[in-house]
This record gives sequence, C-alpha cells and structure tokens, in this order.
Amino acid sequence: MIKIGIIGCGKIAQVRHIPEYAANPNIELVGYYDINQKRAGDLAKKYGGKAYDSLEALLAADIDAVSVCTPNYIHAENTIAALKAGKHVLCEKPMAGSMQDCENMMKVAREAGRFLMLGHNQRLAKAHMKARELIESGLIGDIVTCRTAFFHGGPENWSIDPGPSVWFFDKRRAVMGVMADLGIHKTDLIHYLTGQTIVETTARLSTIDKKYANGTSIDVDDNAICIFRLRGGAVGTMSISWTSYGSEDNSTVLYGTRGIMRLYDDPTYSIKVTTRERENVLYQIDGIQTNEKQTRSGVIDTFVNCILENREPEISGEEVLKSMRVIFASIESSETGRAVKVN
Repeated sequence: MIKIGIIGCGKIAQVRHIPEYAANPNIELVGYYDINQKRAGDLAKKYGGKAYDSLEALLAADIDAVSVCTPNYIHAENTIAALKAGKHVLCEKPMAGSMQDCENMMKVAREAGRFLMLGHNQRLAKAHMKARELIESGLIGDIVTCRTAFFHGGPENWSIDPGPSVWFFDKRRAVMGVMADLGIHKTDLIHYLTGQTIVETTARLSTIDKKYANGTSIDVDDNAICIFRLRGGAVGTMSISWTSYGSEDNSTVLYGTRGIMRLYDDPTYSIKVTTRERENVLYQIDGIQTNEKQTRSGVIDTFVNCILENREPEISGEEVLKSMRVIFASIESSETGRAVKVN
C-alpha cells in the first residue's frame, strides 16, 4: 500500500488527484496540507487521513509520495522539499516559474533517487495514445505540418475560489498565464505525437479580454499563438486561449505525406484519418476532458504504477524539461519580437 500526502487542496486536488487516489486500491490517503486549514480538514474527514498544520509536518509523516497541487510560483519549493524528504512527487503543470527552478527540481530528484512526474494528462487521452501508435505505423507518412488548439472560457469559473480575483490571473502566484496553463499541455502533446522536439518558436502572447473586478486588465496573458519548427523539419502552429466563451476546442490536426489525421475535432469520432487516396479511417474511442466534464485522467494511476513497478515515469521531469524550454523560449520570442531557438 502506497501512502500519499496532498500538498495544496484546491480544485485540481479535489476533482482529480484525491478522487483518483481514493479509487485506486493500492493507495492510502494519509495526509493533507493547505494554507486554508479548514479545506484540508474537510478533505481529511471525507477521504480519511489527517490534516497537517505545516508542510514540514506533512513531510515528516509516514508517507511515500505526494501530489503538489499548489499555485505555480511555489511548485519548485514544494517539490524540492518533498524530494529531499524522500518522497516521490507528482507535480501539477507547469513544472515551475523559471527554467532554473525546473532544472533544480530534476537535479534534486536525481540526487534523492526519487521519481518526479508531471500531470500532463493529454498524453494519456486514449485517442492521443492511439494516434501516436498510428503515426508510428506510418499511416499518414512523415509529418509535414500540424496545428493544435486549446480554447476555453478561462479559469475564473473553475477555480476553488472563482471570480475575477482568481490566482491564475495574479502574476505573483501564477507567474505565467494561458501559456503555462494550456500551452504547456499542447506543447508536450506535439512532442509526444510527432516524436520530434520543437527547436524554434515564434510567439505572440497577449492580454486581450480578461479583467479584474475593477476593470483593469489581468497581469498575465490570456491568448497566445506560436509557430513551431520541429527537429525533423515540420512546421506547426499552436493557438491557446482563455477567451473562448462557447464550447471548448481541444483539437489537433497533423498533415502527413500520406494523409491527414484529426484528433478530437469531431463530436463522434475522436480520430479521423483521410488518406492520400481519399479513404476515411474513423475511430470512435473517447471524448476529450473538459472543465465541465472531468473524467478519470490516468495521471494518478500512471504515477502509482510507476512507484509499484519502480520504473521512471514516461512523463518525468526530465521529459517535461523539453516542453518547459519551449514555453520560456516562446515568452522570450513574444517579448523580443523575433524567432527564438530552443536549447
């Protein structure tokens, strides 16, 4: 039985981490810590375990692993403290607020001999997993270009403390805006699907519509558009937005030398392939998760299985460093107005 602690008891912990741990027969939820002690106490009563009044007390308890579900600015601090205390860590995205912090997290994980996994659930969507298999089989040939999008109405109605003062809009706590919230998912997805690394980005991050209660614009970006160049020569675009006030768009289209693949672009078929010969190959697999429709992500079970089997998570800190480099390079591109090579 793996003993789990929860650091940060907000919305993502309540709708994903904790319920999915509770549903896993190999898990015992042991402890919870949040600056809102009542919130932690309520969860302890509901799921079992104990609410701790400090992070240090939680990390000193008899636990094997933790989920870090705190605001972005403190991911690195929480993760490093847990790793140094000998715990495996599942950290919510984005990894951290600076590239230096990201690298330090991975360095400490290696030194501690503990796993560091990131909650990039797009890789675990069933249609994305099947799509990667089909791409590797050569169904659409070599990738020439691609486009991916993630549009929804913003985090202010989803957060545990909803409204225009949500922490996602506060640069001090969020560090970045939609680029870190949605862009990291789709950047990682492009790496996953194509098997190629993004080597150059040209980006424009903007704050267009989101405002605080007093009418002033929020401190972080609410829209971003990127042009990526991949190592294999393909060029793709990523568009992300918090200002889509209708249904969500979480689609990806890949154009290959032998056909086109559309993912989560149709309400019935999660994969639609049109071959060069105009033949259609359709897969009815699943529906993409939305803020309104949270389904079992697979993230928690993947983390638990890696600990049980003592194997490095596929969505490891090391793997996610590639995508974080793209995020920070895209921010630099937007600030400087030029294309930026990704190191």
